[in-house]
Amino acid sequence: MLADVQSSCDSIPTNSRCSRLHAYRHLPCARNSGGSGSFVSANGLTLTNHHVGLDTLQKISSQEHNYVRDGFYAKTQAGEVKATDLELNVLMSTEDVTARVNGAVKAGLSPDAASAARASAIAQIEKESKEKTGLRSDVVTLYQGGVYHLYRYKRYDDVRLVFAPEQQMAFYGGDPDNFEYPRFDLDICFFRVYENGQPAKIENFLKWNSRGPGDGELTFVSGSPGKTDRQLTVDELADKRDREVPNWLGIFNRREVMLNAWSQRSFENARRARDDLFGDQNNRKRYDGYVAALFDPEIWMSIQAREQKLRAAIARDPKLRPTSAAYDHIKKAQTEIVRIAPRYDYIEQERPITVGYRGPRAFYGTLFKYGRLLIRAIDERAKPNGNRIAEFRDSARESLELDLFSTSPVYDDYEILRLTDSLTDFAEKFGANDPLVKQVLAGKSPHARAVELVSGTKLKDVAFRKDLYTKNAKALSAAHDPMLDLARFVDEPARNARKIHDAQEEIKKQAYGEIARRRFAAEGTSNYPDATFTLRLSYGTVRGYEEDGKQISSFTNFEGLYQRAAEHENKPPFDLPQRWIDKKSNLNLSTKFNFVSDADIIGGNSGSPVVNKAGEFVGIIFDGNIQSLVLDCIFSDKQARAVSVDSAAITETLRNVYDAQPLVDELTAPK
Repeated sequence: MLADVQSSCDSIPTNSRCSRLHAYRHLPCARNSGGSGSFVSANGLTLTNHHVGLDTLQKISSQEHNYVRDGFYAKTQAGEVKATDLELNVLMSTEDVTARVNGAVKAGLSPDAASAARASAIAQIEKESKEKTGLRSDVVTLYQGGVYHLYRYKRYDDVRLVFAPEQQMAFYGGDPDNFEYPRFDLDICFFRVYENGQPAKIENFLKWNSRGPGDGELTFVSGSPGKTDRQLTVDELADKRDREVPNWLGIFNRREVMLNAWSQRSFENARRARDDLFGDQNNRKRYDGYVAALFDPEIWMSIQAREQKLRAAIARDPKLRPTSAAYDHIKKAQTEIVRIAPRYDYIEQERPITVGYRGPRAFYGTLFKYGRLLIRAIDERAKPNGNRIAEFRDSARESLELDLFSTSPVYDDYEILRLTDSLTDFAEKFGANDPLVKQVLAGKSPHARAVELVSGTKLKDVAFRKDLYTKNAKALSAAHDPMLDLARFVDEPARNARKIHDAQEEIKKQAYGEIARRRFAAEGTSNYPDATFTLRLSYGTVRGYEEDGKQISSFTNFEGLYQRAAEHENKPPFDLPQRWIDKKSNLNLSTKFNFVSDADIIGGNSGSPVVNKAGEFVGIIFDGNIQSLVLDCIFSDKQARAVSVDSAAITETLRNVYDAQPLVDELTAPK
């Protein structure tokens, strides 16, 4: 999960819970593919969640050294373990490039041509910026196409693990307590970034406050929320409610059952599948809550009223054209996307639809991913930079190569398990007699075909991937590798599905751009854009809430943790690791553990630092309560709460449970 740590910002809201940050390079925050993080020392020390760092913990673990189960602490910098494919990015600047991007899309262009023109302009902007600054450069779409900003990031790819607790303490209470409160989780993970083989020297980092926040205290949350849907039209949200989210839930439920069953067969199986199983369980529960919110009549009426209010505000201004055409274009484009969605989802989907899921649904696994990356990297490299798929542009080369040349272990049995299930899913969806299904299975059962593909490929070998990457399409074909051959075979129909999908997305971008311009004219920038995995500063008060007539306190403490373990007879998932039992007498049981605030957060804020008015670190976001799941589509602070680990708990446990006094000394050193 911690594979792309970054910070960025989105907008300048006024009456909202988020606001724009201007001094980006002075903000000691970072972003990764699964969440957020922050710098907490001058020597490159970063702090994020355990569940954000879980992917790295999983990849550097082995049957002999299970860092997920047992935890990890490097007492010296020499003992810090380098991640296999972890990238951390820090935002340095932003630039509004809306005029240049939109100027490339001339009136009268077809959707295909308009999409190509926009992509070419974005690619050129990113390339120029990368060449000029040396920084990773990404053009980000805001307001669904109303605004385009260029974000420049300093990139670190030498990232090393410093400390992680046992997953049982990071995810105490397991799935039953996920998205619930009260909580007792030590969901933290420390990494250190290096430059030229030495710890990076960080000028701006968060000063550590060992006391944590007080009840009713104003706090701020800096992070990179992944995706919200608050500015989508009612029609598009209805499609999410009725089709898209149920489809995602189908994926997560199916995979959760598969991975649970496989994990129960051996401890080693459980270790290998732990990260994926955690992600599927988390997403299943998250999207259960999201779709439930969309089915709530009160919430749905609020969403409808929000759109009607905007339409009415625009209609009152005679200088603005009616909005009905833009809304109709979005509805029509979405209808076409729905038509091709099954083929697109199963054979093309490359970008993550949510944390923990990546790649086409029919070909679940690491080896097919490598095959597709190789096929497309070579094909796309032959094209002008502006005509390439975004992830293969020059500006993204380092990240592509970090992913493609990962040294993470690949296990044949686990690859076969996942590929068998996804091929079965594919055949069930389209039918055994579908021509593409028949060609993919090549006359074999899904299991036999998966065994053939996994056993026959050389893609597990990093040297083999590196060698082919430097060659051409003819060399790939001559390799006669079954997984490469499969990736090549499905590439044309997958690209065709993508072409249709992207053309419809272009129609939506133009329509949303029209709506955004009218919104700006009617309302200004009082409403911030939907989350785009770029930096935001949210604020909120530490406060409890009422649920079912009961007042829920803002804080939990260590005494409550031990009481909860006793209530459940110390049985999973409420059991305590032995060291926590042995060290109980060392702890001040009144120390605050977790707390809630009414900050506006969403998926991707995991790992976000919570700071007080003095700019001091007082906590780290790791979850929201069940009532916060509505925040995907509409904001409410009545019961929705962000859940954090208190800095007091981190200090107390590092010192008195994990004997990590040198780490405490580094955190609390004078700034």
